[in-house]
Amino acid sequence: MNKPLDYIFPNPPAGLDPRSLDPARVPAHVAVIMDGNGRWAKKRALNRLKGHKAGIEAVRETIRCANDIGVRYLTIYSFSTENWKRPQDEVVGLMDLFAKTMLAEVDGLHEERVRVRTIGDLSMLPEETRRAFDEAWEKTKDNDGMTLLVAVNYGGRQDILNAAARYAKAAVAAAEEGRPAPALTEASFSRLLSTDDAPDPDLLIRTSGEMRVSNFLLWEIAYAEFVCTDVLWPDFDRYEFLRALLEYQARDRRFGGVQQA
Repeated sequence: MNKPLDYIFPNPPAGLDPRSLDPARVPAHVAVIMDGNGRWAKKRALNRLKGHKAGIEAVRETIRCANDIGVRYLTIYSFSTENWKRPQDEVVGLMDLFAKTMLAEVDGLHEERVRVRTIGDLSMLPEETRRAFDEAWEKTKDNDGMTLLVAVNYGGRQDILNAAARYAKAAVAAAEEGRPAPALTEASFSRLLSTDDAPDPDLLIRTSGEMRVSNFLLWEIAYAEFVCTDVLWPDFDRYEFLRALLEYQARDRRFGGVQQA
C-alpha cells in the first residue's frame, strides 16, 4: 500500500470502515466494466455524451485510489468492438473525449509512476485518438508503478482469435523449418493474448446493475471474483471501490478446490 488508509478514504460514509480493508490482501489486478453513463445522463435529461464526460471523474478517482492502495494492474473497459454500433455522433464524441482526456491526464499519471498501455485494435481509431494513446505509452512505458490497461476497440473473442492465429503462424513456420510446433499450454497461450504482461484479474467490478461480462477478458477472468453494483458509473467513487474491495476480501477463493477448515 502506497498511502495510509485514512488518507485514501478520509470521509467514509456511516457503516463503512476503511480499517476493515486488509492491505496484504488487496487484489493485484482489478478489471472494471464501466457501465451506466447513458442512463446517468438520461435521468438528468442530458445527452449521452454528457454522461460519458461525467464518467471521467469516476475513472480518475478509481485510478488514483487503486494506485494508492497498491493495486498493481487496473484494466478499464472503455470501448468495445461492439460499441461502433452506437449512434455516430456518440462514437465521434467518445473518440474526441478519449484523445482529450488522455492528453490532459498523462502528465499526472506519469508523476504517479503509472504505466499506461492499451489493449485492443487501435488501427480503427481516428488518428488523433490513436496518437494520444501512443504518446501516453511512450511517456509512461518505463514507469514502475501501477499498470493501467485501457481496453479500447477491444473484444475478448477477437483477442482469443488473434492469439490462436499467432500460434498457428508460429506452428506453420516451425513445420517449414523442420522443427516441432511450439508447446501449447494455458500459460503459453496466455502469453499470446494482448494482456500478456499482466496476471489474470483477481476482481472484476461491473457498475449499473448489469450481470454480464460483455465480451471482456473472456480468457483471463476464468477465476476472477465478480462484484456487481447498482451504482451508475459517474456515481462510482473511492468509497464504492472500497465496498467492492471489502466484498472481494470477504470471499473464499478456492480455484476449484474446497473451503479450508
